[in-house]
Amino acid sequence: MGLTGSGLLILAVVLSVLSVAATVWLWPRLAGRGWLPVLGRLLALGVTQVLMLCTLGIWANDYFSFYSSWHDLLGIGGGPVAVQAAVPGAGSKPGARGAVQMLGQETVGSDGIGLRAPDQVGRLDRVRIPGHVTGLTTDGYVYLPPQYFQPAYARDRFPVIVVTTGFPGDAKNLVTKLQYPSIELGLIQQGKVRPMVQVLMRPSPSMPRDSECEDIPGGPQAETYFTADVPLDVEGSYRVRTDAAGWGAIGDSTGGYCSLKLAMRNPAVYTTAAALSGYFEAAHDITTGDLFGGSTLRRDEADLVWRLEHLPPPPVSLLLATSKEDGASYAQSQAFAALVRPPTTVAEATVPTGGHNFTTWVRLLPAALGFLSDHLAPPAP
Repeated sequence: MGLTGSGLLILAVVLSVLSVAATVWLWPRLAGRGWLPVLGRLLALGVTQVLMLCTLGIWANDYFSFYSSWHDLLGIGGGPVAVQAAVPGAGSKPGARGAVQMLGQETVGSDGIGLRAPDQVGRLDRVRIPGHVTGLTTDGYVYLPPQYFQPAYARDRFPVIVVTTGFPGDAKNLVTKLQYPSIELGLIQQGKVRPMVQVLMRPSPSMPRDSECEDIPGGPQAETYFTADVPLDVEGSYRVRTDAAGWGAIGDSTGGYCSLKLAMRNPAVYTTAAALSGYFEAAHDITTGDLFGGSTLRRDEADLVWRLEHLPPPPVSLLLATSKEDGASYAQSQAFAALVRPPTTVAEATVPTGGHNFTTWVRLLPAALGFLSDHLAPPAP
């Protein structure tokens, strides 16, 4: 039985209810004096409390996808993985190409992904993206749109969007909760977006530490991972564009901050970015530790508002998508947009209601994917 999904949660709820019922039924029999009745009462309360806590933990994990499998929870790896053959190409970013490791393929039954022919619905690969430059590694997914498998596009390279979750979310959220592959497929079928390859992953390749997509002095080089390792691996494994005009980033919350930062600081790699309820300066808490080695300048440079006020604007296109009821995010987005000047461009997408959650982001996603499609270079030989 998998760690996520309804099966384990239903079992935990049933066991919790049965334990409460058994405790109520047995309590009169355990009301006597002596060490045996006392031990019985302690055991009944302990089992009930443990089962209820487990049920809450399973529910929270199923909703937020902190851990996607028992192996993930226990920190043990699977068997050997095959390395997908590299696809040669010209004009890549500097450095030797790597390759993603193929872990399998996923099914999205509601759309037939994994069930119907790839040239009709695309394909969702479960992958591991090793960092040949940084030594960091993270697991995620790659969605290939149906055109990737169609004869008319056989020689074309496709634009790429790197999609990141909030922290500490799992990449599976992007498939099941935010439905990135399904929504893009629907928009392609409606003729509203051009086909784009999606690379879906966590925003931190240094879990459980939240790196905020920063190259940490003496620590994980997360920004380099996203600007060197990820492009080189994906370009070495799939038929994708290798120019900056073909690469964009999008994410929610922490992933939104990372997407904007990656584009603003690395316009030679990412020319377009969209943030769903993103923020504009690096978090600082127990999960991040000291991201900047005590350097005020490094912290300032990671503050996107400070960059607009003190540095030349980069040639990138940005989208800020949020809800008017998501108070801090909406107000910060408005203030950020007011500071933007050419050659940076900014657009905004808002919904009138909704909080900082999946439901709101799913409503914003079609507009965000449309923005990325409009600003990224199309598939081309």
